[in-house]
Amino acid sequence: MELTDICPLETWEALENNLFTRFNFQGSVFNPKGIRISQVKNWSNDLCPAIKATENGQTYICSAAHMNMNAMAKKSQAPVIEECDAGFVKLLVPIIYKDEFLGVAGGCGLLTEDGDADTFAINKMAGIDEATVEKLAQELPVITDEELAAASTYLQEQVSLIMDAYTKKESL
Repeated sequence: MELTDICPLETWEALENNLFTRFNFQGSVFNPKGIRISQVKNWSNDLCPAIKATENGQTYICSAAHMNMNAMAKKSQAPVIEECDAGFVKLLVPIIYKDEFLGVAGGCGLLTEDGDADTFAINKMAGIDEATVEKLAQELPVITDEELAAASTYLQEQVSLIMDAYTKKESL
């Protein structure tokens, strides 16, 4: 079963956009293989697109964090909140139907209250010039613990509403 069997792509895109609008998270929905299902781009900061624009940044920072957290969400069947190697918090909520892991919905691109971007790691791993990294890291958005908890609750509720609507439709 694919995520687009549950609801149209536009519904998942709306979830991504709403997560950005409400919490400034770069919202994303991924299939079980860790591949984004939409082309929505809603950057939370200026540093993340620079990281993702490099093959090493995408591979060694973004994809590595996502694949590890995706596996954690699949195994635990519970939300996962961790930081990527660049220092940004990432939130993932598993999407499960009849014990089948269909993927995750989540967001990233914000610093926790006590977090910092790891400019050294970004420079070394992504190969972005140190001065460029420092400039892009000057004004990074922060999410409070309360906002992070609210974002997690919101995302869980939205995924649950989507899955409940599908379950009702399927039972008709």
